[in-house]
Amino acid sequence: MTFSDYEQYHAQLQYYTSEEGKMAYLDQGQGPCLLLLHGVPTSGWLYRKIVPLLLEKGYRVIVPDMLGYGASDKPEGYEVYSDKQMGKRLEALMKSLEIPTWTHVFHDGGGLWTWALLQRDSSKIERLIMLNTLVYQEGFKPPLKFEQGLIAKWYSRLYRSRLGQFFVINPTFKNGIKNRSVVNKNMLEGYKTALLGDGDRAMYYFFTQTCQKLTDYSALHRSLDIPLSVIWGDSDDMLVWAKIKEKVQANFKVQAEDIHIIKGKHFIQEEQPALISQIILDILTKDRP
Repeated sequence: MTFSDYEQYHAQLQYYTSEEGKMAYLDQGQGPCLLLLHGVPTSGWLYRKIVPLLLEKGYRVIVPDMLGYGASDKPEGYEVYSDKQMGKRLEALMKSLEIPTWTHVFHDGGGLWTWALLQRDSSKIERLIMLNTLVYQEGFKPPLKFEQGLIAKWYSRLYRSRLGQFFVINPTFKNGIKNRSVVNKNMLEGYKTALLGDGDRAMYYFFTQTCQKLTDYSALHRSLDIPLSVIWGDSDDMLVWAKIKEKVQANFKVQAEDIHIIKGKHFIQEEQPALISQIILDILTKDRP
């Protein structure tokens, strides 16, 4: 299965009804389960090039759109998009699918939702695979952050209309991708369509809360007994690996062979889908007895 455009991708989505609204998710394949988690301001569309490569090798792949993003509902309010609430919803989704354990692949803001999920229950995840993820304040260099108020609301609302998206989505991906040749109308259309409507609410929370100060999950990280692998773009200037490398290695007890620094900026799924897929498959093959 390949996804030629967002309309085709959207047609494959299923829905889980959480307490706050419907969550869209892709569920394809059979075999050991991998969950692929997006960040901000993306959706499951971020993994459209990777999913087919994993399915070919006999895996079941779950790709959710978190509430506020993609084809999922975008309810009123802002605290509904907190790490804690996102983690709770992610746990409920996997429970509804009756998936006992899985490998957890996550990107960007998906890291915060993952830490919140692990605070609730760390027994279900067999391995963590981290892709350019929010981990520690030291490595987080947000291009924008706002105090709560009218300016933040005005800027966030640009994400919900075609005209406004021209000024926020286009530069976000052009600045977050090293190889500009992969940026095209079809790619951008998928991200833009997914944010139309009420896509500003989750963005407002991100700009006024997450970008101001990250929650410190260091104690959680040190307590985890889950193997972690890292796949990171070498030119990411928003999430800088060099700033957090030693802390990640110490807290997660990561071995050097489990760190994969590849060419690319922030949205490495767009630039290096085949390489990322192969690294994931190699990791999983190594894990098998």
